[in-house]
Amino acid sequence: MADPAPALPRGALRAAARIDAATPAERDRAVDALRALAILGVVLGHWLVTALVADGTGLHAASPLQGMPWLAPVSWAFQTLAVFFLVGGHVATRGYASARARGESYGRWLGARLSRLFRPVLAVLGLWTVTAALLLLNGADFVTVHTLVKLALSPMWFLLVFAALTAATPLLTRLHPLWPLVAVLHVDLLRFGFGAPSWLGWINLAAGWLVPYTLGAAWTRGELDRPRAGRLLLAGGTAATAALVAWAGYPASMVGVPGVPVSNLNPPTLVAVTFGMAQCGLALLLRERLRRTMRRPAAWAAVALVNLSAMTIFLWHQTALMATTATGLLAGRLPGLHTLPDGLDWVAARLAWLPVFALVLAGCWATFRTCEQSGPGRRRSRVVRTHRPQRRATGAGARHV
Repeated sequence: MADPAPALPRGALRAAARIDAATPAERDRAVDALRALAILGVVLGHWLVTALVADGTGLHAASPLQGMPWLAPVSWAFQTLAVFFLVGGHVATRGYASARARGESYGRWLGARLSRLFRPVLAVLGLWTVTAALLLLNGADFVTVHTLVKLALSPMWFLLVFAALTAATPLLTRLHPLWPLVAVLHVDLLRFGFGAPSWLGWINLAAGWLVPYTLGAAWTRGELDRPRAGRLLLAGGTAATAALVAWAGYPASMVGVPGVPVSNLNPPTLVAVTFGMAQCGLALLLRERLRRTMRRPAAWAAVALVNLSAMTIFLWHQTALMATTATGLLAGRLPGLHTLPDGLDWVAARLAWLPVFALVLAGCWATFRTCEQSGPGRRRSRVVRTHRPQRRATGAGARHV
C-alpha cells in the first residue's frame, strides 16, 4: 500500500523533512504533541460552545449547552486545560533543574519563561483597547462591547494562574498532588455541604490547577513512568467524576453554562479536578504512541508549528471568532453565527464555520506571531529531552523549555 504522505505538496514535505532533521534526537516529541493537543482542544471547544446572538440591538453571548444539555460530552473532549498544566509542570520542573545545574539564577530563569508567556498579551490588550474605544465612540451598544471584550480577554485568567504556578515551581517540585486535591475537596464540602460563602471557591483557582501541575512534577521525578500510574489516574478520575455527577449534584458540563448556578470551571470544582486527573492519566498512557507518531516528519512539523505559536493561537482564537461574527453581520443574520444555538441545525451550521474561524486565526497568527517568537527571553534551540528519572541534576545536555 502506498504511503499517504506524498499526497502533501512537495514543498511542504521538504519543509517538514528539514524540521524533522533539525530536531535533536533527544527531544521528547510527545511533550510537544500533548501541549499542542491541549491548546487546540481549548480553541475548538470555545469555537463550538461560544455563540454570539444578534438580537436586533447588538450581540449577546449564549451557549448551545444551555438549550441542548445532551451536548455536554463536547466539553469532555475539548476542555483540555488539565493536560496543559500537566505538561507545564513537567517542563517547568525539568527546566528549573537544568537552570540550577548551569548556575542560572531563579530570576533569570523565571524572567525568560514569563517573557514569552506575556509578550503576546500586549498586542491583544492594545488591539482590544483601541477597538472598544472606537466602538463606543461610534455609538455601539455598551452591552455588546462588554460582551466582546470579556470574551476576547477571558483566556487571560489562565495565563495569570499558569504564571503564578510557574513562579512557585521551586516550592512545588516535591509537592504531592494529593495535598491540593484534599484542599479542593474541603473547599467544595464547605461551599456545597455547609453553606460557606461562594467566594471561598476561588481558593480552588490555585489548588485545582495545582493538581495537574504537581502531577507534571511527579512525571519529572519518574514517579509516573509505569503504565500503571496512567491507568490508575484514568480509572480513578473517571469513576470519581461519574460518581460526583450522578450522586453529588455537580453539572455534567466541564465548562460554565449560562443560567446554571454552578460552573465546574469558574472556579474549578472537585469534578473538574477529578476529570482533569483522568485526562492526565490518558495523556500519560498515550506518550509512547505519540512518540511513534511524531517520528513522521509531517506530523512533527505540524506539532512544532503549533508549539512555536501556542500563546498566539490561544490568545487570538476568540478574536478570530468575533471578527468573523462581526464581519458576517454585513451579510445579515447568518445561521450558526448570529442565530440562537438551540437545535441541530445550529450545530451543523457552526461546524461549517470552523474552517472560516481557522482561516481568520491564521491571519492573526501571521500578523502577531513575531510577538511570541522574538525577544530577549527567546532561545534559538529549545529541547525537551525524553524523560529519564533524575538521580542528580546535571549541567550537560540540552536546554529545556
